[in-house]
Amino acid sequence: MEELASQVPGDFRFAFKVTDQITIKRFPNLPRFGARAGRQNRDFLNPALFESGFLAPCQPHQQKIGMLIFEFSRFSREHFAHGREFVDALDHFLARLPRGWPYGIELRNRNFLHPEYFATLARHGAVHIFNSWQDMPPVEEQLRMEGSLTNSSCLAARFLLRPGRRYEDAVKLFKPYDSIKDPYPKGQAAGADLIKTTLGRKGKALIYVNNRFEGNALQTIAAMIERAPVE
Repeated sequence: MEELASQVPGDFRFAFKVTDQITIKRFPNLPRFGARAGRQNRDFLNPALFESGFLAPCQPHQQKIGMLIFEFSRFSREHFAHGREFVDALDHFLARLPRGWPYGIELRNRNFLHPEYFATLARHGAVHIFNSWQDMPPVEEQLRMEGSLTNSSCLAARFLLRPGRRYEDAVKLFKPYDSIKDPYPKGQAAGADLIKTTLGRKGKALIYVNNRFEGNALQTIAAMIERAPVE
């Protein structure tokens, strides 16, 4: 982190994903998890471990951190039978975190996007990260959900995949990522709306675009900016 921070200007802001040691409920049966594969994660949403193991190294560079992203993979009913169970666990976790850090929550369960979830984030000052993903509602639909703008001074979004498209299919379709190969005007418009919303609220926005969204992230970003002229 020292090396990263030393290479950017003072107004640059990093976004870091929180380690999956905190965000995974049960470790997948994959070789990279070794002996933990298939087992329940005892450190899921462990506030003490997060503070000591993740926040502590970030502390010297806090002014350059724009967002700490808690990305939760899709939970099965085995993990949480009902969305409110996850919201309760998240509420308990966020209540125990140090204030003054930009926390963002990114989900993969569309049925968790309820007023209680948004209200919980708002109560703790956390940001709902609008995300375009295979099984998630389009970003423009998430924007229309009551209470989805959970922080009055900041919003965040990640345009990763066109809804309904698998990651593997996007890789095959878009490599080598040198141009937009499948334009998604509604997605571009959603990005522009986020920019205009931010300008209207005089806050800040952290908007990220992946090459697998349309084929070339830089061209997608340019299209979003063109749809929302910045004076």
